[in-house]
Amino acid sequence: MKRDHPIPGSPPGRLEHEPQEWAGGRAVTMLTVYLVLLIAIPSSAAISALGSLGRPAMLWGIVMLVWWIVAKLQSRVAAVRASRGIIRFAFAAFVVIALISFAVAIFRGQPADQVSPAFTALVRLMSWAGVLLIAIDGIRTSSDLERIVRRIGIAAGVLAALGIAQFITTSSLLDFFTSIPGITMPYVDVAERGGVARVPGTAIHPLEYATTLNAALPLVIAAAVSHGFHWRLTIGRLGWWIPVALISLSALIAVSRSAIIGFGVAALTMLPELPRRYRAIVIIGGVVLAAAAVIAIPGLLATTLNLFAGASNDPSTQSRTGGLVRVPGFIAASPVVGVGFGTFLPRYYIFDNQWVLIAIELGVLGIIAFAAIFLTAIWSGFGARMRSTDPGTRLLGYALAASVINIAVLFAFFDGLSFPQSGGMFFLIVGLCGAIRSIGTTDAASRIPQQRLT
Repeated sequence: MKRDHPIPGSPPGRLEHEPQEWAGGRAVTMLTVYLVLLIAIPSSAAISALGSLGRPAMLWGIVMLVWWIVAKLQSRVAAVRASRGIIRFAFAAFVVIALISFAVAIFRGQPADQVSPAFTALVRLMSWAGVLLIAIDGIRTSSDLERIVRRIGIAAGVLAALGIAQFITTSSLLDFFTSIPGITMPYVDVAERGGVARVPGTAIHPLEYATTLNAALPLVIAAAVSHGFHWRLTIGRLGWWIPVALISLSALIAVSRSAIIGFGVAALTMLPELPRRYRAIVIIGGVVLAAAAVIAIPGLLATTLNLFAGASNDPSTQSRTGGLVRVPGFIAASPVVGVGFGTFLPRYYIFDNQWVLIAIELGVLGIIAFAAIFLTAIWSGFGARMRSTDPGTRLLGYALAASVINIAVLFAFFDGLSFPQSGGMFFLIVGLCGAIRSIGTTDAASRIPQQRLT
């Protein structure tokens, strides 16, 4: 039987695990295509003939799910590692509850205009299943994991640069997508708050844009600290700090409480993991960047401070807090499995809180399963950090866990699963948490025979 073996010249404990026939580079390629479709193409753009089901990233996720199923049927490896199974089990429970909730809602009877959005929500969930499962089962080596994380960092940096360009020009810069035959895309405009532009990037909403960037920020910081995860690299070591600066600047000029809170959570969670020689530089650099933004953009400081100082009088804050009073009434209609996944439309109420929305649509069972996805992903990231001896794997495990923590916080201010970009990024990162858990566990297991030999 073949065994895992170390790569010549690799750090101690850094192993390349024997991949399944369908895993490895092809999984990285599939996930990279998904990432490009998710970030580079506007979230509101869709193939006209397919309507709401025609978003390219969602369709590619379905392709990945079919590919995963076919590959599993053909694979001669039947065993599933327990370390990778905890996230899979939590997600499977979530999907089952969503299907039961949907079935109960349909049997209960729904208005005609709610059936189609609910069906679309299930298709979107199946697409995210393809992303998560390919990431968990397809990424089996440290090098493959680092490759896809680097590409997430590059994509986030480009997205942040687009947002900054939109801020400067006060234009979406995406109008050319509307001229592509067969593509339907609503007109995207740059909104304002307090006289300062709020940019969406390629997202549908500025909050979706901010959530996507802040979710990727811990991973980009990890890449910058480790010089792109090549610890002996001596050339171009400052390059990875460019996307960190772009994402940080985007958060500062976002004119959004959620964006600033997300940036703060990402920075605070990653700061303890930074080497001491970096901490002062990062803090000073952040202060200088914030000061430059305030000086260059008139009204930014006053508007940002007013977001927090005047939060109690802000209509969006009042809507969020006032909506919490109404939550028990909505949940009481079906407390166990909810009113139906994807059936609670904005016409009933807009909570801007994904946790509340899950509780209403999927009930008590749904919120438990949803929380389990976060907890198992965080546990997997920290578990890899504890088990592995490779510096890159340890840092990546911590960064992935920090990203999931950040998303958990941001989902309390934004119904992120209702938007394709933020939802897609969430399940991609959760899948990578499962992958790194497997890598870290195998690294730990490999140390036992090595210790016996010594």
